[in-house]
Amino acid sequence: MDRFTVSVGSYEVNCSLVSTAGRALVVDPGSEGARLVRLLAQKGLEPAAILLTHGHFDHIGGIHELQAAFPDLPVYIHPDDTVMFGHPFNQSPPDYPLAPRPANIRDARQLATDAPALGFTAPVETIHTPGHTPGGVCYHFPADALLLSGDTLFAGSAGRTDFPGGSMNRLMASLKALTALPDATLVIPGHGPHTTIAAEKATNPFLI
Repeated sequence: MDRFTVSVGSYEVNCSLVSTAGRALVVDPGSEGARLVRLLAQKGLEPAAILLTHGHFDHIGGIHELQAAFPDLPVYIHPDDTVMFGHPFNQSPPDYPLAPRPANIRDARQLATDAPALGFTAPVETIHTPGHTPGGVCYHFPADALLLSGDTLFAGSAGRTDFPGGSMNRLMASLKALTALPDATLVIPGHGPHTTIAAEKATNPFLI
């Protein structure tokens, strides 16, 4: 499996292209959709699906341009976060205008079942990690010891819970669940530097 991560938008979201056999999962295309289309072409990749760790505006802003280029591209998100599409509070103009509900939405919990039909052959797991949002998820690639943690777990920190639908109790339970992953797991958060489960268990005040 190959992985390439690029920072997109003024909120500097880590958008990852995770691929097998030329088929890529585009994770959290928060902005600059046209740039992501060009990156896919440069790397010779065909997008298989868009994966969202949650529905906040800074993680969904590039969907429209990707689906304009690839009209059948499915969008995976937990059902509890679909209400954020088109919600008047879920925007930050001018960089992040209101994002309408995209076409072909699918339940992120079905990703492991759907992945082979999408042409993505590496094992992938969706871990529901509510707290930052009700439908927050992390994507785990166990064979490659990789976790895309969205805004649940950061290097040295954790996601905010003061937004609508946030819950510190649920976030703490989600973080505890992530500590069960192997220590060597590489963690790519939704923002900021990469880390590992071992490093966070040793130093992150939310996990100690």
